[in-house]
Amino acid sequence: MTITSTPTRPEPGSRLSRAGTLPVVHVLFACVVAASMAFIAGVVFANALDSSHNNDEFEVFWQSWDILDDEFYYDLPSDREMVYGAIQGLTFATNDPYTFFVPPMEAEFDAQQRAGEFGGIGAYVSQNRSGQLVISDTFPGLPAEEAGLLPNDVILEVDGVSIEGWPLDEAVTLLRGDIGTAVTLTVYRASEDKLFSVQIVRARVELPTIDSRMYEDIAYIRLFSFNSTATAVMQHAIEELLEQTPRALILDLRGNPGGLLSQAVAVSDLFLDEGVVVKQRARDGSETVFQSSSGQLAEDIPLVVLIDGGSASASEVVAGALYDRERAVLIGQTTYGKGSVQHVHELPDGAQIHVTTALWFTPDDTPIQDRGLVPDVEVTTPDGVEPGEDPFIDAALSYIEEG
Repeated sequence: MTITSTPTRPEPGSRLSRAGTLPVVHVLFACVVAASMAFIAGVVFANALDSSHNNDEFEVFWQSWDILDDEFYYDLPSDREMVYGAIQGLTFATNDPYTFFVPPMEAEFDAQQRAGEFGGIGAYVSQNRSGQLVISDTFPGLPAEEAGLLPNDVILEVDGVSIEGWPLDEAVTLLRGDIGTAVTLTVYRASEDKLFSVQIVRARVELPTIDSRMYEDIAYIRLFSFNSTATAVMQHAIEELLEQTPRALILDLRGNPGGLLSQAVAVSDLFLDEGVVVKQRARDGSETVFQSSSGQLAEDIPLVVLIDGGSASASEVVAGALYDRERAVLIGQTTYGKGSVQHVHELPDGAQIHVTTALWFTPDDTPIQDRGLVPDVEVTTPDGVEPGEDPFIDAALSYIEEG
C-alpha cells in the first residue's frame, strides 16, 4: 500500500497536461462538459458490467450526450475524451481532493516518477506561506543548476502562466515533461531583488534517496522520498554516521512528498522502541495499528526533525510518530496535511482511479488530514537569504547547541 505523494484533485476537464496548459476556452468547455455529464461514466460502466447504477435515473445523462451530438456548434471531442471528462466529473463530485482520475499518459508518467526517474529540471521545490513555488535545492549537473537557479529562488510563472497560489502538485506538474522539451521559468531572486526569465531543457532526472553528512559533531540525513530502498539506505547512512560518534542527529524531511507506507513505518522504527507508529481507520470504523519494535540502531541518539509545507503523507507519518512518542523535536514549518490513504485501481486502457479508503492518525490519535503537523520551533524564511544559507539547518544546530 502506498500513501500517495501529495496529489491534488484535478478539476473536471481542466487537469493540466505534462506539456503545458489548455487554452481558456477549451478549459471552460471541458469543465461544462464534465460538470453536465459527471455520471455518464457510471452509465458506461453500468452497461458493460451490469452495475447496480444501471437504471432509469441515468437516462437524463444519455439525453444530454445526444443533445450535444445533435446541437453543439464546434467539433465534439472523441467518445473516449468525453468519457474521460465524465469520469473526472464523477470523481470530482466526491468533493475529495485525493479521489481522482488519471488518463493513461499521466498514469505512465506517474509510474516513472515512482520508479525514481522522470523528465524534469532537476530541482527540489516547496511552497512558502504566500503559496509561491520556491527552489529548495538543485541536483548537481542537471539543468536547474546549469541554468543558474539557486535555493530560495521563487518561480512565479511557467511558460508564461502564473502559478502563484497553485497547489504544490499542480505547480510541479508544469515543471515536468518529456526529456528534451523546453520550459521557460519566470523567477524572482529576493537576495538580489531581481526578476528574470530562463529557458531550461528538461533532462532525465533520477531521484536520490538520501543525502548525509556531518556538521562537526552533529549528524545530518536528508530523506528525499519513501521509495522501496528508503529504509535500507537510511540504515546504512546511520551506521556510517554513528561511527563518527555524533552527539545528535538531524533528520530532514523537508519537501519529501511521501511514498510507501511500509517504508514510513520501517524508517520510524529505526528511531523508536516498541510502540505505535500510526493508526489507519477505514470508513466502517475498523482500525489497523502499525507498530515499531525495540532493538534498532538509532533509538537513543538525540533527534531533531526538519519539516515544511512540502513534507507530506509518509513524511507526516514519520514526523508524527517521532513527535508523539517524544522521540524528536519538530523544527520548521507546518506540514502539508495529507493524512489519507488511496487505493489505486488500474483500468484496462492504462488509466487509473485513485480512491480514498482510509485516514491516518498519529499515535496520540491526532488527525493529519487537512491539518498537518505544527513544529515545536517555527522557522520563517526571510527575504534575501544568501545562496548556501539554510535557516532551517541553522535553527536545528542552534537548538541542539542550546539543549
